[in-house]
Amino acid sequence: MKGRPAPASGLLRQIDALARAVLPGGSTALLMLLAAVPVGAFGLVAAAALPCVFFWSVFRPAALPPPAVFGLGLLQDLLTAAPPGTGVLVLLVVHGLAARWRRVLVRQSFLLVWLAFCGFTAGAAALGGALQALLTWRMLPLPPGFWQAVLTAGLYPLLAWPLTRAHEAMIRAESAP
Repeated sequence: MKGRPAPASGLLRQIDALARAVLPGGSTALLMLLAAVPVGAFGLVAAAALPCVFFWSVFRPAALPPPAVFGLGLLQDLLTAAPPGTGVLVLLVVHGLAARWRRVLVRQSFLLVWLAFCGFTAGAAALGGALQALLTWRMLPLPPGFWQAVLTAGLYPLLAWPLTRAHEAMIRAESAP
């Protein structure tokens, strides 16, 4: 039929499906690696990881399963020299809670989702700080955790725009004949 593209061959469909499956975790890991460029701002790694995990957990939870979130948390711990397991647990808790609240959040406006993310960020900062204090046996100062949460919440709109475009492109690709 003229004007309609021919359906992709079997190999191309498999490559397309693989690319869509790898995009959420792979792009998050790449963003974390880019944020870890040696500029002395370790907070950027966590500030890049949390919005991505939250976004994909709300809008496409099957694309970022818990083992992938575990791997991203482990990568975050390695890149930031945090006590092993803190980033893993924080990202897994955010993933689980965001997936649980998915049905409510997916129907809300961007502003309400962002406000919910700000709450998730505050909880993640508190949990991460508590875990680090527990594992290092010393109290951590509060201002760095506060500024980390502010930075993370502020990055969400900047990251949500390209993530939304990628999500919409994935939906279009899946609904194509």
